[in-house]
Amino acid sequence: MGNGFLLQAIVYLSAAIVCVPLAKKLGMGSVLGYLIAGILIGPFLIGAIGEEGEDIMHFAEFGVVMMLFLIGLELEPQKLWRIRKLIIGTGFSQVILTILVFFGFSMVFGMSWQASLAIGMSLAMSSTAIVLQSLKEKNLMQSSAGQNSFAILLFQDIAVIPILAVLPLLAIQQVSGESADHQSIFDSLPAGLQTLAILGAITTIVVAGKFGISPLLRIVAKTRIRELFTASALLIVVGIAYLMALVGLSPALGTFLAGVILANSSFRHELESDLEPFKGLLLGLFFMAVGASINFHLIAENPLNIILLTFGIITVKVLILFVIGRFSKLSADQNMIMSIGLSQVGEFAFVTLSFIGQLQILNRQDTELMMAVTAITMAVTPVLILLNEKLILPRFGVKETEEKQADAIDEKNKVIIAGFSHFGSTIGRFLRANGMNATILDHDADRVDLLRRLGFKVFYGDATRVDLLESAGAAEAKILVSAIDSPEINLELVKIVQKHFPHLQLMVRAKNRFDAYELLNLNVANIYREHLDTSVRMGVDILKKLGFRSYTLHRAAQNFISYDEEAMRELYMLRHDTNQYISASRKQIEMQEELLNNDFVKSPDMNDHAWDIDEMKSISK
Repeated sequence: MGNGFLLQAIVYLSAAIVCVPLAKKLGMGSVLGYLIAGILIGPFLIGAIGEEGEDIMHFAEFGVVMMLFLIGLELEPQKLWRIRKLIIGTGFSQVILTILVFFGFSMVFGMSWQASLAIGMSLAMSSTAIVLQSLKEKNLMQSSAGQNSFAILLFQDIAVIPILAVLPLLAIQQVSGESADHQSIFDSLPAGLQTLAILGAITTIVVAGKFGISPLLRIVAKTRIRELFTASALLIVVGIAYLMALVGLSPALGTFLAGVILANSSFRHELESDLEPFKGLLLGLFFMAVGASINFHLIAENPLNIILLTFGIITVKVLILFVIGRFSKLSADQNMIMSIGLSQVGEFAFVTLSFIGQLQILNRQDTELMMAVTAITMAVTPVLILLNEKLILPRFGVKETEEKQADAIDEKNKVIIAGFSHFGSTIGRFLRANGMNATILDHDADRVDLLRRLGFKVFYGDATRVDLLESAGAAEAKILVSAIDSPEINLELVKIVQKHFPHLQLMVRAKNRFDAYELLNLNVANIYREHLDTSVRMGVDILKKLGFRSYTLHRAAQNFISYDEEAMRELYMLRHDTNQYISASRKQIEMQEELLNNDFVKSPDMNDHAWDIDEMKSISK
């Protein structure tokens, strides 16, 4: 069995290495490349991975499990609160409308109301993996379409919890232990009590996770062994997934909850950085498993029905999403990007349909039919997105690909500035005023147009693209200034520059101390916190107005910044231990104030100053 597993791993990786680069070269994206690879090696074409397909679904399940854990990690309360209107408005509308429409269609075709509702809830989901991957590849995450798509996907992920809790209530008859493929410890309970038991189990896991995970990770973090920290993260994921499976729920749902719990933890960024290397590979394996799971024998037996059903579902979802986009006041091009991008049935449908089959809400043939349709809708999505870009968007009068192409860069300088909003433009103006030109890149088309009218030479383009950095002269430049507003994009740019242009000195903007810790984690030496200098300058102006001399205050300000930078680097090592961090912070503040007071007293200006140090302390109080 060990050799068989290794052989399957070789087949998967070989297919990916061949198909994905070809798909990217043809402009189809990596997602479609993985899907094609899975179809080719699947049991219904070449058959290189076995006819039963059991191992395929294990790969698929593990891919979804890890994907949802990482998605859960990103669901910070602050981020959710910022887009709460989008989540409640577009997300809630899409899920409810889609469920109702497909419920009505299923009833018309003579299905029971239980089966109709179960199908509606399954078809309401879209593929988080495919949509987010496609949006990131095309740099659309910050667009209106990207933000609305993310809000809808987020609500769908949250909606899975009540959906899985409701499904047992729809069971037409109790499933015997012998016929069920999957048993839970609550199988013997009536449907109503099963739902309450499941909700109780979820609550127990959430509470236990909240009060148990952080202390565990804190203990592990003190060992300063990175491999042990990664192993602990995997233990938490697998452990919670196992517990969820015991109560009859999806392991993927369990790890999603685990990720959400850890999103509030101080260890979130550490976990993301440790698990990031696995993310792309696991998503690729998931897409390949989806392609390999398409039952071409079943399609060959019912080709017309499956084709009509597949494109009927896609059409209905596109229309529903387009209507929601109109109410959300999306432009025509952004609305089409969102509507077509979310038109497939998502990976959670495999989970819900499997559960529906176990509960005998649908018979086995109908369940397999819906699974085949689900896989096909996911497989054709990258093609539909490509057709939308090439054929549909131009008919709306949108020349997205033409207008939004990166500019040709016709100059090379020693300094490259990425991001030219208020922060970056101040740097650029200061350099130019002192006779130093910089190559300026910005990814906001409107801002680029405005800056050009103001007389700046700014090039439009995404600085995280290696080819754009090369054309901007990154190979010959000496310094790259990352002044981008988004901390996430700043981190991504740092990683790209460190990998492809290691000779470049990086000078990076950070919004606050915690963003600076992320950069320190990547060994960035030159970090500039946005508000530090401004806050200190205001303090200087306050003391000036109270009668202190400028020279003395200038020295005090420089010393304060210097001490604060040193303190930040020391506190960085203790950032995962709240108690030690707070204790060290108090000591640093006391030490900093003492050093500054000593510097102030020793200042030559103090001989001529009208106040002594005790008067200064009384003012500060």
